[in-house]
Amino acid sequence: MAATRRGRGASKEAASKDNGGPPQARRFEPEDLEHLYRSMLVIRRFEEKAGQLYGMGLIGGFCHLYIGQEAVVVGLQMLAQPGDSIITSYRDHGHMLATGMDPKGVMAELTGRVGGYSRGKGGSMHMFSREKGFFGGHGIVGGQVPLGTGLGFAHKYREDGGICFCYLGDGAVNQGQVYESFNMAALWGLPVVYVIENNKYGMGTSVERASAPGDLSQRGASYGIPGKAINGMNVLDVIEQCSEAVEHVRAGKGPYLLDLKTYRYRGHSMSDPAKYRTKEEVSKMRSESDPIDQLKVRLLDEGGFDEDRLKAIDKEVKGIIGEAAEFAQNSPEPDPSELWTDVLVDA
Repeated sequence: MAATRRGRGASKEAASKDNGGPPQARRFEPEDLEHLYRSMLVIRRFEEKAGQLYGMGLIGGFCHLYIGQEAVVVGLQMLAQPGDSIITSYRDHGHMLATGMDPKGVMAELTGRVGGYSRGKGGSMHMFSREKGFFGGHGIVGGQVPLGTGLGFAHKYREDGGICFCYLGDGAVNQGQVYESFNMAALWGLPVVYVIENNKYGMGTSVERASAPGDLSQRGASYGIPGKAINGMNVLDVIEQCSEAVEHVRAGKGPYLLDLKTYRYRGHSMSDPAKYRTKEEVSKMRSESDPIDQLKVRLLDEGGFDEDRLKAIDKEVKGIIGEAAEFAQNSPEPDPSELWTDVLVDA
């Protein structure tokens, strides 16, 4: 299972200011590096297997893979704490796994089986886990942003100390409801970290063609929401550079907007041939900026790991994902009576 380790990375910081100087670099212990590596690898291998099952016709409908973007959610999840909430869009499998949701239940939901988190009725884009504080992937572009703002309102109203991590894509930042949400969050000082997963393409349109020139992290400036652009391809950069934003929100200072520069290797969805970019562009990103490969180098150089140990981790992870795929295929389809459940709540 993909274990979550909320807040662990934040505790490894040597950030005390020295005579008023800047914070020192965060220290990462070998076990933290291994956890990050394993978490990203679980997402990568899960998504690769999901792609295979889709090709076999075992996953229907839309399926949006997270391959290439693993560092974003794995890094931010290290800054999360119990009681926080997470909500995102339809590219959501990685977020589920990073929060600690069972790969078996996630894969079973993708294949529409009763063993899935939404009992096979939600599919790739609509599954939830209240236990893990995951309030769903959502199929409407930008539709999760008002909901995430509402989660932030709930945290503040209940005074439970939690904050909401609300993920959205660069294709969603031009939606009207996003700015209505920014206005309310700023007006009411809501504890929300808005995370733009800027993978450079909204469906098939590059961010340069879809958004007016300017820094996306400053889209909340007119509401007084601070913002920051960050390298989202390096998980250690994500942890170090996003900690200020998380601390800002957790301290009750209102929302914060992060622009995480990342990249998806696959098409927008499984049906997308991705002809709007060159193979050379994708190959260059994979060879120079892959988040898992970057951390692998760090582990080999500084973490006391060797190739055999990393191969053993990969083998273990592949076994976990293989079991999830087998569980999903052996789990029965929902009974037709499930059509009538979870559609009405008597209040």
